[in-house]
Amino acid sequence: MDRIDLLKTFVTVVNEGSFTNAALRLNTSNQLVSKYISQLEKKLDVRLFNRTTRKIHLTEAGYQCLQHANHILESMNDMEGQLGLLSTQVKGTLRVSAPVSFSTLHLSSCLSAFQKQFPDVSINLQLNDRKVDVVDEGLDVALRAGVLSDSSLVAKKITTIKLALCASPSYLKKYGIPEHPSQLKPEHYLEYSHVNYENEESELIQALKANAQKHTPRLTANNGEVLSDVAAQGEGYVLQPTFIVAEALKNQELVSILEDFVPQSISLYAVYPHRKLVSSKLRVFIDFLCEFFKEEPYWDQ
Repeated sequence: MDRIDLLKTFVTVVNEGSFTNAALRLNTSNQLVSKYISQLEKKLDVRLFNRTTRKIHLTEAGYQCLQHANHILESMNDMEGQLGLLSTQVKGTLRVSAPVSFSTLHLSSCLSAFQKQFPDVSINLQLNDRKVDVVDEGLDVALRAGVLSDSSLVAKKITTIKLALCASPSYLKKYGIPEHPSQLKPEHYLEYSHVNYENEESELIQALKANAQKHTPRLTANNGEVLSDVAAQGEGYVLQPTFIVAEALKNQELVSILEDFVPQSISLYAVYPHRKLVSSKLRVFIDFLCEFFKEEPYWDQ
C-alpha cells in the first residue's frame, strides 16, 4: 500500500466518522481500513486516533496529519487535472529534431500548414544530421531516416525515402554511362559523410565502400544539397535521397544511373521516448506528418 492510498484511507475515516463507514465508502472491509490506519501510524510513529467503542477522535498528531494529508491530496488532484489537460488539449511547445536538408526543402511547408491548423502549438525546431539522443537532449520527437537500432524508443514511419545515384549529363557525356558499379570512377565519388552503410549488402554500396578504402573521394561533405549541386556541375556522381535530387532529376540537371543496383528504399521515422502517455500535441503532430507526406511522398510523384 503506497502512502497516498494510506492518506486517502485516513482522510476518509475522518470524514466518515468511523472505520465502518469509511470501509463502506471505499468498498473494502473494516479490517483492511484498520490495517491501513495502523500502517500509517507505524510509518509516522504517532497515534492518529483515540478509539472508544462507539466513536473515534483525532489526536493532536491526527489533526496535524489531517491538514498535511488534505494539502497533499489536493495537490495530487490539481496535478492530475493539469496533466490531464495536457493529454487532451492540443497546445504547448514541441521540441523537434530533424535532418537539415529534409527540413529546408520540405519540412518548412509542413510546419506552416500544421501551425495554421493548431495555432496553440509552438515548435522548437533543431536541425542536425547527427543522431541525437532524444531523451538526454530533452526532445519530444526526432525525425530520422534509415534503419533504427535503439529499441528503447518508439518509431512511427512517416514516409518512404528512395535513393538515387546521380550524375550530370555533361559528366556522363564525358565519362560514359556506367552499366555496372565496377565501372564507376572512385575518385569522382561525392561522399556524404554522415551516411552509414555498415549493414548494407547491395553491390553498389559494396563497390563504393571498396573504392573508398583505396581512393579519397573528390569531395566529402555533411550536406547532401551541396554534394548534389556539385554533381549537377559535372564534378562527379552522388548517392542521395530523392527528396534532395528529385527536382534536379525532373529538370534533367542530374540523371539517375545504375538504378538496378541502387539500395532499397529507406524510411523516415518519427522517434519518441514512450508509447504510453503520449501528449495530444505530439500525437497530432505525428499524424499530421504522416498525412502530409504520405507513403509515396509528393517529390516522387
